[in-house]
Amino acid sequence: MENVRSMRRAVAVELEDPPPELYAVAEAYRRIVEETAVYVAERGRLEREKYGELYRRFRELYPWLHSQLIQQAMNQGIEVGRSFLEARRDGRVRKPRPEVRRVSIRFAKDSWSYKKAVGSAAPVRLALSLPGGRREVWIKPHRRFWLYWWKALRGEAELASTLMLKRRRGRWYAIFVFDVQPRGEPPAEVVTFDVNENTVAVARVSLLATVDAVARWNRQYVDPAVYSIRTDFGRLAKRYEAVRGRKLEELKRKYPYAGRDGEEKVQNVTDTREFRKFAKRLRERGRKEGRVRHIAREMTKRPAVIITEELGKNPQEEMIGLEEKKVKKRELRHRVKQTPFRKLLKTIEDKARETDSVVVYVSPYRNSRVCPIHFALLRDNGGWHTLYCPRGHAVDRDAAA
Repeated sequence: MENVRSMRRAVAVELEDPPPELYAVAEAYRRIVEETAVYVAERGRLEREKYGELYRRFRELYPWLHSQLIQQAMNQGIEVGRSFLEARRDGRVRKPRPEVRRVSIRFAKDSWSYKKAVGSAAPVRLALSLPGGRREVWIKPHRRFWLYWWKALRGEAELASTLMLKRRRGRWYAIFVFDVQPRGEPPAEVVTFDVNENTVAVARVSLLATVDAVARWNRQYVDPAVYSIRTDFGRLAKRYEAVRGRKLEELKRKYPYAGRDGEEKVQNVTDTREFRKFAKRLRERGRKEGRVRHIAREMTKRPAVIITEELGKNPQEEMIGLEEKKVKKRELRHRVKQTPFRKLLKTIEDKARETDSVVVYVSPYRNSRVCPIHFALLRDNGGWHTLYCPRGHAVDRDAAA
């Protein structure tokens, strides 16, 4: 798209019956990416003459592979090699050469196309350039795909010319990339929110209602609609911590001699392959990401001015308290550390671009100790969540923040 404000969104759609030729293409593609990445990692760059030499050699090795797939694999290998060099300079990797285990096959404009069924306005089949010619593959469209496809039909998005295929857990997915145009509508409301351990407090004020003359005599259109969204990030962390703890106790009985090895290094039960496989199957990260996306959709339903507090670089440490209190709050420390504060703000910022919303950060100074209606200092009568205003009403701490 010509507008620089457009943003990219990727949608993964599962392939129904992937052809067997796709596995051969994936292995050849991976080898090309790995060899190119190793060359870049050893020499620091890939000269134009060497690029042509490698391309001719790959064409001889894989004559059945589409030429654009070879070019895409080499370009991807250059990216992997440069990323490896950067990570090695920063001390994040210590391997002598990069290893490529999984790749995303990139089909350029002329190596793929889509076809529509009778009476359908969206692609339901893909035509891929595989060994032996074009192969048609059926896809399984879902709700998110329909959303962006109808945006493309209305002119609000544009389908990119490159299609990516990726294999994950034995299934193949086609990844469509859309360049989405923001709506360009003026803000219709003001939304403020505050992230807590288990809830997100939200307050909404409609701008269209407050500027109307009815707001002069009816205060219900001025007072914000305050509600909370249950996230249970803290309870989720506590639950999965208990699950991991039970598994560790089981493995400690199974490996009672996990002490020190021959080099006097402490061996932990968490280093065993059995525990790593068990922890990998847990769905804690997926559940967190699902709840984060739900909050982001709720905040950006309509064009709005979104207001929240500035969290700083490490908000978890500020919530936990002073250093000497951390030993007494180990369980609280773990729960707060597992709350994705910055991930939530980043997702809301990214999602707000679609509706042309604006995110504003304000100072958190005394925002949970002052009445949001009368701006008077709240009193604490022994309760943690319920505070009292001098004007005679109770205020929830999360709502005040």
